[in-house]
Amino acid sequence: MGIFSRFADIVNSNISALLDKAEDPEKMIRLIIQEMEDTLVEVRTHSAKSLADDKEISRRILLLQDQAQDWQAKASLAITKQREDLARAALIEKQRIDDVLKGLSNEKALLAESIEKLSSEIAKLEAKITETRARQQSIITRKQSAGHRRDIKKQLHTGKTEEAMSKFAQYERKIDELEAEADSYDLGEKGKNLDQEFAELQADDEIEKELEKLKQSMQDKH
Repeated sequence: MGIFSRFADIVNSNISALLDKAEDPEKMIRLIIQEMEDTLVEVRTHSAKSLADDKEISRRILLLQDQAQDWQAKASLAITKQREDLARAALIEKQRIDDVLKGLSNEKALLAESIEKLSSEIAKLEAKITETRARQQSIITRKQSAGHRRDIKKQLHTGKTEEAMSKFAQYERKIDELEAEADSYDLGEKGKNLDQEFAELQADDEIEKELEKLKQSMQDKH
């Protein structure tokens, strides 16, 4: 697969669809990013080579343009010296150089187009890598969150929560029993006080009766 067709496949790929079908999305997205980075290196390498070729062609064009001007000057000199044969030969050399210059100019134009395309592709690929890295971070975060939820639910299903709640209920029962025992003492004290009050009332009544008998007895004696 050529670099440009692979680049198109990567840029146009639906990352979400690929991840939805993957058994291990985290592993899949690592492979996708690696493929993108490898392709980016190749595109940049290709771009660097194209830029170097463009500079080389520019140097050759300048050199050949100087040569063409030199042959043009020689042809003019030959004409002034009545050497039409030399002028013709100089013009033939100039024409040969002009043909080469035309080919180089076409090559330079194609290189300029290629460089522009490569620059655009590098920008698109870098944006795609940034987007995919963000998805990777999202997947990692979701995986960690899911792991935490799984661990919590696992703890809940081990019966430890039920055991803790059972112990808590036992403690509450003990507290209820202690409170009930304290309340029972209060009830006992209330009953005892009530009996004492009635006993005291009854004793007072007996004393009053005895007091009346004593008074009556003393009156009878007088």
